[in-house]
Amino acid sequence: MTLLRTSVGRRPGILVLRAALLAMLISSSFAHENATGQADSPRTSSATVTWARNYPIPAVRLIRDDGKEVSLAEEINDGRPVVLNFIFTTCSSICPLMSQTFAQFDRKLGAERAQVHLMSISIDPEEDTVPRLREYARKFHAGPEWQHYTSTVEASLAAQRAFNVWRGDKMSHAPITFVRAAPGTPWLRIEGFVTPDELLQQYRHLLEQSGQAVATR
Repeated sequence: MTLLRTSVGRRPGILVLRAALLAMLISSSFAHENATGQADSPRTSSATVTWARNYPIPAVRLIRDDGKEVSLAEEINDGRPVVLNFIFTTCSSICPLMSQTFAQFDRKLGAERAQVHLMSISIDPEEDTVPRLREYARKFHAGPEWQHYTSTVEASLAAQRAFNVWRGDKMSHAPITFVRAAPGTPWLRIEGFVTPDELLQQYRHLLEQSGQAVATR
């Protein structure tokens, strides 16, 4: 399996600058995709991909963007490959960038998208009500395969700590994406800004390695 090995900038100023530059690139390609149906993916990345152990999923309940209360463990272990991130709807830098990447990744899946579970969990559940999550999801044209979740502060913190993304407060969160082929298999942890094409490449490699590859349509 080929893993992306570019390093993530450690200083906050560098990270913000990279986020802004990559956001402009992705926003440009996202607009082009809306106009033509074919996205021109950005050519830059600042992501580091590592294998991760099987994170212990806490026994917490979340509220899905359809208003249904669900078990986090059951949502993650529903049998589909999972692509997961943590966001909040009032974020103006990192989260829109990650969500645009998810949106383009979802489109690139084509007919495969129904077989993948994209999950975005709020790290600001006090502000992120179900209606606000729905509005956020519509902004990025999320289909039924991409669901957004809120909950109590305690449940959100438990989920963040389980995946080792808690950084003390929402303003200190980092761009991290998780990919898993199936329940019981290791996760890929992608730290930094991954492009849609690179995310798709990592996803396909992971499926191939797990023996669950889906033919490209």
